[in-house]
Amino acid sequence: MAKEYFEKLSTLVDILELNEEIDSLLEVKHFFSGAALYCDSQICASWSPAGLAFKLPDEETERLIASGEAMPLRYFATGHIKNGYALFENPTDRDASGWREYFIKAVRAASGG
Repeated sequence: MAKEYFEKLSTLVDILELNEEIDSLLEVKHFFSGAALYCDSQICASWSPAGLAFKLPDEETERLIASGEAMPLRYFATGHIKNGYALFENPTDRDASGWREYFIKAVRAASGG
């Protein structure tokens, strides 16, 4: 199953041409039952059976969750909430370009800039 999410995340990163806007090294790697995007060895996004999650500044994460646009991230139903992550269920329901802003914010947060 992880291969499916690895391919989805890799394809999305390629479609959005993030490497043209981001100077840092971006890598997609297998992660639990999904895949994760790393920026300079720091995880900044993941795609798993739970959905597409972004590590964002706390204020934005809280706003997205409070508005109902995103959910707290849990990798397992009974697992703890991963602080700082906004989870979007059913990511394929949104046009790929709609994710660009979140990827850029997550990458910049991970790279410290």
